[in-house]
Amino acid sequence: MTLRNTPEPLVSERRQIDTQTIQALDSAHYMHPFTDTQALAKRGARVITRGEGIYVWDSEGKKILDAMSGLWCVNIGYGRQELAQAAYLQMMELPYYNSFFNTTNVPAVKLATKLCELAPTVGDRSFTHVFFSSSGSESNDTNIRMVRHYWASLGHPERKVIIGRKNGYHGSTIGGASLGGMQGMHDQGDLPIPGIVHIDQPYFLENALQGESEHDFGLRMARQLETKILELGADKVAAFIGEPIQGAGGVIIPPTSYWPEIQRIVDAYGILLISDEVICAFGRLGAWFAYEKMGYKPDLITFAKGVTSGYIPLGGVMVGNRVSKVLIEQGGDFNHGYTYSGHPVACQVALATLDWMERAQIVERVRDDTGPYLAEKFAALKDHPLVGDARSLGLTAGLMLMKNKFTGATFPPDVGVGMACRAHCFNNGLVMRAVGDRMIIAPPLVMTRADIDDMMRLIVRCLDLTLTEARQKGWC
Repeated sequence: MTLRNTPEPLVSERRQIDTQTIQALDSAHYMHPFTDTQALAKRGARVITRGEGIYVWDSEGKKILDAMSGLWCVNIGYGRQELAQAAYLQMMELPYYNSFFNTTNVPAVKLATKLCELAPTVGDRSFTHVFFSSSGSESNDTNIRMVRHYWASLGHPERKVIIGRKNGYHGSTIGGASLGGMQGMHDQGDLPIPGIVHIDQPYFLENALQGESEHDFGLRMARQLETKILELGADKVAAFIGEPIQGAGGVIIPPTSYWPEIQRIVDAYGILLISDEVICAFGRLGAWFAYEKMGYKPDLITFAKGVTSGYIPLGGVMVGNRVSKVLIEQGGDFNHGYTYSGHPVACQVALATLDWMERAQIVERVRDDTGPYLAEKFAALKDHPLVGDARSLGLTAGLMLMKNKFTGATFPPDVGVGMACRAHCFNNGLVMRAVGDRMIIAPPLVMTRADIDDMMRLIVRCLDLTLTEARQKGWC
């Protein structure tokens, strides 16, 4: 199966877009997520009008290589007619029905079955059930309810506390934002809610002690979980939640010693382990699910994004046998759910996405070919004067912009070198995300080696332009 994606247009003519009119209406009526709306109105939003393969185009006709897969989600590229056709046919047959009233629908049942088949059994942990939502944020709110209901069903309602990580990201609902450790989100709305606490993130560049090996650093960071459990009282702790690698936090890849030690600790104290794989599942790291690759055995898995390649909203929680057995046999009614839980159109698009990925062997390509190739090319960026660190895993990667990488000096926060680099990226036909002074990518999984070469040339060009600007402005 070819990975080149050059479908015929689904409409016979491209619509003409009046950019200024759309920008004016956008400023007047549309409040964007995670955006200073007043500042955006002054410069005008970039209007994206179409996508094909790994590229999108704006209303001015500019072609942009989307190295962020939309928002970590358009894994099999833009313009897949198979997905559009799956949605159309399902809409014509059954566009919607709810999962309340003791009812179900065929796509939801088939997708739940398929996901349980794809999730590998590790030791005594297997995944037998799926609870559907429309997003990762909703799924993590579900996790809070499900974890606490689990312990209450076992006669331990006092086990409520969930431990997350600073700079972790688990969504932007009240519950999801509380589980995450983003300080800027916590400062708005008096978060986190009660019963959620945090430990440090396993970010070697920022938190390692002088002379500490990555192996020892990983163990030390993981053992903060044990310290926190003992501080709170093991009889009060319900679960630990973490991303296999931290995505929105800057593509923070933990040392290989980290997750096995986390597993030892949760087993020792009997707490549940939640793997938030909204970004990492469905091939991003070269595996259907990341937990097996990273060396741990979760009880619950949060998923969303890539399950439909971002074509339509869908999320959920994969429920392991340890939890599902208690909820089903002892829990009675689980008083939680959503209007769109198990939406038939979303589930049918997900089935089409997973089928396409299997036939194209996308997971194997990322694992054996494009992932290792990106790792080789991305690591070479460490030779650039601005880059203090560059790491990747599968088809996700991050680098750190540094004022002086030899002394470890970073740029002052008010400089905004990451945003300056992001601007050069957009202006030169590349989407690359800035997280502080970290620049991160998560390109579509359909990329070829030639596509990676094209992307790397653009990245180097934008790093060079950022370096020139930094020198001209006296930042370094």
